[in-house]
Amino acid sequence: SHMLARVMDVPYHQMTWTCAGINHLAWFTELRRGGEDLYPLLFERSRDPEVWETDPIRFDIMHHFGRFVTESSGHFSEYVPFYRKRPDLIDKYCREGYLGATGFYADGWPQWRKRKDQQRRDIIAGKAELQLERSWEYASFIIEAMETNKPFVIHGTVPNDGLITNLPADGVVEVACLVDRRGIRPTRFGYLEPQLAAICDWNMRMYDLAAEACIQRSRKLAAQALMLDPLTAACCCPAEIKQMTEELFEAEKDFLPGF
Repeated sequence: SHMLARVMDVPYHQMTWTCAGINHLAWFTELRRGGEDLYPLLFERSRDPEVWETDPIRFDIMHHFGRFVTESSGHFSEYVPFYRKRPDLIDKYCREGYLGATGFYADGWPQWRKRKDQQRRDIIAGKAELQLERSWEYASFIIEAMETNKPFVIHGTVPNDGLITNLPADGVVEVACLVDRRGIRPTRFGYLEPQLAAICDWNMRMYDLAAEACIQRSRKLAAQALMLDPLTAACCCPAEIKQMTEELFEAEKDFLPGF
């Protein structure tokens, strides 16, 4: 939301917004300044090539599906079948780092982990100071709200139970939640625009099947879950996905007892 305010050159305190969906696939369904709908301005600004380059996949999906998604361009591209299925599409839409670089996390995590481990060792040894600047991670805000009864709104992942009426009632969704001394209380969103709900629902069905595969210790269900993964299905046929699943189970067999 802060990034969108900067793109539109709107003071953040003047902007209100509504957001809902599922984890990694939540959507800004409203962007307003008073009575003004800010989406026309966002569409206009996004057509500027310099602005587009800051988040090409998120702006592209907005132009086709009508709403801006919360997840970064790179990570979002892994949840949909559109942007990573051919080398030419990766070249066209993906950029370095968090904007979609292939292998970014796989290549980066080992070095990130080493740096963090060294930072912790230096702090313990007294060679570095523990930095206490507050980040936008929710944990400290949740604790403060519950301990001091100072209300705070987060967008949390919670059981649906009718919060988003056109997503599975037994699924897990992401909606605005009020936090205070009484705990975390989700707010009802209602009906999510059908094109956005369809993307969420597709992933939710796959998650359910993957969870069932874990509960039943079923390789067959695990393979079927992967067959329903939007990006995997865009790149591979069912036979290839089944073979890949077996290869993954073989590679990770020490960590998957019972399968």
